[in-house]
Amino acid sequence: MELSQLVEQINPIIRSTGNFIVSERIRLESDLYERKKDRSLVTEVDVSAEKRLIEAFQKLIPNSSILGEEGGNQDNESEFLWIIDPIDGTTNFVHNFPMYCISVALQHLGKTIYGAVLDCSHQELFYAHHWQEGAYLNETKIEASKVQDLSEALLATGFPTVDFSELDFYINILKDLIKKSHGIRRLGSAALDLAYTACGRCDGFYEYGLNAWDVAAGAYILQKAGGKVTDFNNKGNYLYGRQIIATNHLIHNQLQSFFIKK
Repeated sequence: MELSQLVEQINPIIRSTGNFIVSERIRLESDLYERKKDRSLVTEVDVSAEKRLIEAFQKLIPNSSILGEEGGNQDNESEFLWIIDPIDGTTNFVHNFPMYCISVALQHLGKTIYGAVLDCSHQELFYAHHWQEGAYLNETKIEASKVQDLSEALLATGFPTVDFSELDFYINILKDLIKKSHGIRRLGSAALDLAYTACGRCDGFYEYGLNAWDVAAGAYILQKAGGKVTDFNNKGNYLYGRQIIATNHLIHNQLQSFFIKK
């Protein structure tokens, strides 16, 4: 099967898994979660959802490699790598705060060729792929915003759960941006922050302490929607460098300037 044809099968798999997650949330009790070593939460639903995704994706591309948040990692020395977060925003999920999503990216020879972020509660599927121009929300093409000045920009951010080494520096940036921007939001899901920036609901996003599965899909979608993504140093090490600045591209240099250490 041609890779371009696979895309038509990936989206339904993600939507089906999203329905499973929402249905499981109804019966989830507060004691059905554990705290991982990094203090983040994991539920039995995270694990089950990741297993569902892996099994389905490896039927599409046999022996493909997996990088998943919940430990379903497999290195099959394949040309293809799935980067999966079955529930980005697990703390929101546990508290029944309706801002959590599935994040899936597919790479071929180290290059991302597909990305999808499904807002499970609102049935909004953000996606983009190599064989189609632009990025989409459900069936509607989306674009990053046209805001040109940071003072008019609505920003999104998140806070670390374990790595507090840069917290003072980070909080000082937050203080400055509260004064210099049009506002800052904290949704609790980096993947949704990136998707929201891709469709213009936010104009920029920044955070540190993130993993590849938090940002791989959303960053790709944003880039396909006309946005720009870098690390704090305005370089390209955002996937594994654990820091990211993502914008509509028009305010990128303005926002990145706050991260230059003096």
